[in-house]
Amino acid sequence: MPSYHVKFETVTVGGTDYQIRSLLDLQQYSDPLGEAELTGISSANWSLFGQIWPSARVLALAMHSFDLTGKRILEIGAGLALASLVIHRRAGDMTVSDWHPLSQAFLQENLLLNKLGPLKYQMGNWAGSNPGLGKFDLIIGSDVLYERQQPDQLAAFIDKHAAPSAEVIIVDPDRGNRVGFCRAMAKLGYGHTARRAECFIENGEPFKGRFLTFAQSMALVS
Repeated sequence: MPSYHVKFETVTVGGTDYQIRSLLDLQQYSDPLGEAELTGISSANWSLFGQIWPSARVLALAMHSFDLTGKRILEIGAGLALASLVIHRRAGDMTVSDWHPLSQAFLQENLLLNKLGPLKYQMGNWAGSNPGLGKFDLIIGSDVLYERQQPDQLAAFIDKHAAPSAEVIIVDPDRGNRVGFCRAMAKLGYGHTARRAECFIENGEPFKGRFLTFAQSMALVS
């Protein structure tokens, strides 16, 4: 028996319902083998992976109609990987990555709940080497800049796993680390565009964050 509590919820993306097993609430911590501590996940942040956050809903909706043709796709810091489930349902070449020790187990449960086949998963530690991960044509993420050290780590991780013509799309709820991340990406040769994502999520909640899009092209301007 796991020492944490879960719930089952229906999340609608582009008119399609997804059955999602998530943590019951944020007031949980279970790390009996010390795996989370080993990867640098604090007790305060342990439960964050197990929620469907507003940014994840916005990214998933964007991926519901995004052109996936010929793209090898990676979701970073995926948590419950809602956007990856959407892409996988569309038969996209999808790989899920996260550093939380329970993320893969929750992914497998949610694939079964939605009658979806196997989906590639790789541990993705932004501060590590991740030798088996490879390179991708499209890298996506949502609300991944909530800690001070993350901008530089994430930029280096993305650069290591981006194909030469890769596009990077991050949905950010206007976190304070956004500016530092854009600066770190610029140092690595990535131009970027930012646009407001002012919209109502399909559950009725308003969202006022941004889409940040990066590419190794000086034609893109901030």
